[in-house]
Amino acid sequence: MIKITYLGAGSAFAPTLSKDIFQIPGLDEGELCLVDIDPERLRLSREATEIVNKKLGKKWKVAASTDRRQVMADSDFIINTIEVSGVKTVKHDYEIPLKYGVDQCIGDTIGPGGIMKALRTIPPWLEILRDAQELCPDANILNYTNPMSMMMLATFRASEMRAVGLCHSVQGTSMTLADYLEVPYEELEWRCAGINHMAWFTQLAHSGKDMYPILKEKAKKDKELYERDPVKFEVLFHMGYFVTESSGHMSEYLPYFRKRPELIDKYCREGYRGGRGFYSRNWPQWREDLDETRRRIIRGEIEPDLERSVEYASEIIEGIMFDRRKVIHGNVLNTGLIPNLPQNEVVEVACLVDRHGISPIYFGELPPQLAALNRSNMAVYDMAVRAIMNNSYEMAEQALMLDPLTSAVCSLAEIREMFAELYEAEKDYIPRLE
Repeated sequence: MIKITYLGAGSAFAPTLSKDIFQIPGLDEGELCLVDIDPERLRLSREATEIVNKKLGKKWKVAASTDRRQVMADSDFIINTIEVSGVKTVKHDYEIPLKYGVDQCIGDTIGPGGIMKALRTIPPWLEILRDAQELCPDANILNYTNPMSMMMLATFRASEMRAVGLCHSVQGTSMTLADYLEVPYEELEWRCAGINHMAWFTQLAHSGKDMYPILKEKAKKDKELYERDPVKFEVLFHMGYFVTESSGHMSEYLPYFRKRPELIDKYCREGYRGGRGFYSRNWPQWREDLDETRRRIIRGEIEPDLERSVEYASEIIEGIMFDRRKVIHGNVLNTGLIPNLPQNEVVEVACLVDRHGISPIYFGELPPQLAALNRSNMAVYDMAVRAIMNNSYEMAEQALMLDPLTSAVCSLAEIREMFAELYEAEKDYIPRLE
């Protein structure tokens, strides 16, 4: 019988990934072990998951524990969606850098927010990996927690576990592009690779015809279309290719869009299109709303969503368990997959999934301007992970000094002051750096 341990069961991913797993054809039973350090959120997740299990007519055993070591042994898969003190620190991640002129939208991937999230999250993640190595060394680890590239880089440097980082930005953006181009999704021809949240659609065609000239022309003439993704369309106009994730995310990864208030006003919009402090302002409420949704499902006031999603976790489990060949896009070690990106660091490429596991597919070189933008972010990831693994305060400062947006706004001395404030505000959630 298959056994899956789900870490961070109180997260927003849990309802989606659980119902997806229950709907794998031919997999009508198994053991799903939910883990969360918050007992109440764990209870809500377990009860809501059991309702979905029953409504789908499945026979899965749903267990729950606040102690992962009680349930991890002999797991076939470990799904990770943990969040370390995010609600308690998200305001610090936004408001302290803002004092220095660094105005973030999301702050979970790179920049001050992403680096602080890595400092909070990776140390306990490394403890989880050590437990997994002891209790279920043959398990496949499927990580969804951000900052994805840093999480996976630390995983590959510190552990021998089989692991892949998963996101929905590639499949989600490819669907968005089909919508923008007004072509059936199944007829869109595309290739995509790079790094998480900054992977590039290097091919975009329909019936053999290059669709990039059409996309550029539509975005330049159609104001309404442009407004749906202003930052990403600007990158397309100037760099030649469309990128994954949202305009809000992308505005933080480059030095061009958020270094002055007037540039934010010009290129960024509310919400995921680049809103100021979007996560900081909304995250605590999103968490409360998720808990309330679960309570209403448990009380029978609303029906749970039972439609299988586009997330990759269930596709991977299905592919491996039943030898059904799938292609997903995963975050893996760059072993020559993209030759003009740093080797032995993390890239996002297509991967074949079957009974042999997850096999990354060679992509080739990215256009040089795109590779350069990726490398600017990868340098930050490498330094931040080095800081964590060497317990080095100075390296953590230097990671922030390398950040494209922060370095476009602040002097080295200002960045040092900013990091000192962030570290002091969040020191209760970060292992002491020397």
